[in-house]
Amino acid sequence: MDRCALAYQYHKEGYNCAQAVAGAFADLTGLAPEQLMAAMGGFGGGMGGSHAEVCGAISGAALVLSLLNPHTDGADRAGKTAVYTKVKEFRRRFEAVFGLTRCGDLLQARPGVTERNPASQRLGVTAHCDNMIVTAVELLEQFLAEEKL
Repeated sequence: MDRCALAYQYHKEGYNCAQAVAGAFADLTGLAPEQLMAAMGGFGGGMGGSHAEVCGAISGAALVLSLLNPHTDGADRAGKTAVYTKVKEFRRRFEAVFGLTRCGDLLQARPGVTERNPASQRLGVTAHCDNMIVTAVELLEQFLAEEKL
């Protein structure tokens, strides 16, 4: 399955960045794409379209990492730390590619497609948010493979 192409398609269908990224990993999360879309509905556009907060593509990846590394016991400090560590590492990798993580900052800077996001090149992505989405999916797939999740 080409998750990058799937996420790109979801975005073209009108789903936000967070929904597109999370939805592309439905097969791994055990949730239906519709459930992931519902969960991420308010996270696009930097949290509800404000562009003031974290990029929705990062939020979608954070949900996937949370579902694959569930912290379900409030007393489990190690579990909490483990999922936080994974989300921080994903965010660090995203920032290493684009230099930024806030939606508004990314929109202003408009980082383009480079050799650092080959999936965007492969799919012929040109639009800003599509590049964020496809790259987030690509980075998350790499990270999950490394973590053997």
